[in-house]
Amino acid sequence: MIHAHVTAWLLALILFVVALSLHKKGNEKGFKILHMIIRVLYLIIIATGIGLLTQVYHIDWKYILKAVGGLWVIGSVEMILSRVAKNRRTSVFWVQFVVAFILVLYLGFAVLPMSIFRP
Repeated sequence: MIHAHVTAWLLALILFVVALSLHKKGNEKGFKILHMIIRVLYLIIIATGIGLLTQVYHIDWKYILKAVGGLWVIGSVEMILSRVAKNRRTSVFWVQFVVAFILVLYLGFAVLPMSIFRP
């Protein structure tokens, strides 16, 4: 389940960067298609995240913080893509994205016991 979760959010991040580059190049149709695919990946990320939470014996505050942070990352990505499509400012959402993403990566890879990098 962990590998499906990591694969889903990694694919979403790659498609996020590709969608932004397509928009910058003026390819609106490709941007919209990737935006819809990323929205499907949100659902997969949330479903696998819930699946991982159900495997935890004792849900600590760190798991709750990571879940909220993950939803914050998804929300900021969606806001960035939506505002880019409307040619509006995105600087506040970029800051939120970076803060939330660093928090989620730190909790997921360094703190929580189901981490890939923890023995």
